[in-house]
Amino acid sequence: MGIANRRFQRIFLNFSGAVCLPPASWGCVMISEQTGALPLAGVTVLEMGTFITGPCAGMLLADLGARVIKVEQPGTGDPFRAFKGTLYSPHFQTYNRNKQSITLDTRQPQDLAAFDALLAEADVFIQNFRPGVAKKLGVDWPRLHALNPALVYASISGFGSTGPDADRPAFDTVAQAASGFLRLLVNPQHPRVVGPAIGDAMTGFYTAQGILAALFSRQQTGVGKLVETSMFEAMAHFNLDDFTHYFADDQVMGPYSRPNVSQSYVFQCSDGLWLALHMSSPPKFWENLALAVEQPGMLALPAFANRDARIAHYEDVVAYLAPIFAAKPRAEWLARLRELEVPSAAVATSVEVLENDQAKHLQLEVSAPGPMGTFRTIRSPLSFDGQRNLAVTAPPLLGQDNAAVLGRHADAAE
Repeated sequence: MGIANRRFQRIFLNFSGAVCLPPASWGCVMISEQTGALPLAGVTVLEMGTFITGPCAGMLLADLGARVIKVEQPGTGDPFRAFKGTLYSPHFQTYNRNKQSITLDTRQPQDLAAFDALLAEADVFIQNFRPGVAKKLGVDWPRLHALNPALVYASISGFGSTGPDADRPAFDTVAQAASGFLRLLVNPQHPRVVGPAIGDAMTGFYTAQGILAALFSRQQTGVGKLVETSMFEAMAHFNLDDFTHYFADDQVMGPYSRPNVSQSYVFQCSDGLWLALHMSSPPKFWENLALAVEQPGMLALPAFANRDARIAHYEDVVAYLAPIFAAKPRAEWLARLRELEVPSAAVATSVEVLENDQAKHLQLEVSAPGPMGTFRTIRSPLSFDGQRNLAVTAPPLLGQDNAAVLGRHADAAE
């Protein structure tokens, strides 16, 4: 059996062991000693990720139990660290929990040698550099694959590694716009960028999916794969519904196409708070809504006659219901809607989500001691064997694990 196969056999046995806990110094997340390690316990990831796409992919693997070593530039680290004037901004914290941080400048021979030593025992490498940068840093796929044939190598770009747009700079909004997704979010009468960095995060999710598939393939072959995606490709795929409608019937969707067909609404109540309805197709939801708003005769109106009518008269439905919901406070409406099993929810702030009884029951918020006080975050949504993963480690300070991983003091690399 080759070295690659022996290494993977060791890892695979770790997957299946009843109790297989990595060293505590790794900072890995574990469910409990009674139920065993998380599915990726025993997998080591080297992440040269910056901003969101690469770090998000690394975080998702760390949440599954992988040991993720974040390799950062000395002195500055991930540029996201300094987005609020420190090297520990909330932007950085969002995607870097459950990781270790070391500082290496692989353009320097001694640091490249230290990186190569780590690579020999790594299972996954993640980078989200513009095409060509990885080669300048000595961490390109041909070189790393030759050093460690079992390595799964994940490369993320803005528009792909080849083609006329390969060298274009790309950030979240650029990818959303280029993929056709942004136009589904923007109000045509008041065009402004809205919402979170969906393109960045989704690219990280797709990358993690590709890595997991490549790890499964390696189980069969013992050989790693090059996993490539781009923000443009990821968001085009995430925008699949739009393209499918175009392919099927030449329809070019707009920001209200999906809410219209799905019969989704947002209404403001008398206290200024919003609630959302998603009525979908079953008639019973509309029948119960008519009872909730005490308008049993509304279903006889042409705009409410059936689903097709409600789609065709979406704005008329909004105009009819808006003043009704505006007459009472949200809490009263939500109680009535829930009693009658009308699909509805408060349009909640993050504070309201954390105060929600269901969120408390599901233990969504987890915390751990951190360098700036208590680190609070939202746990992974995945449970294994009925067990929620409630353990978390705070995002690392720049180079805080140099001594543990590299055998030298953190200050030496700053």
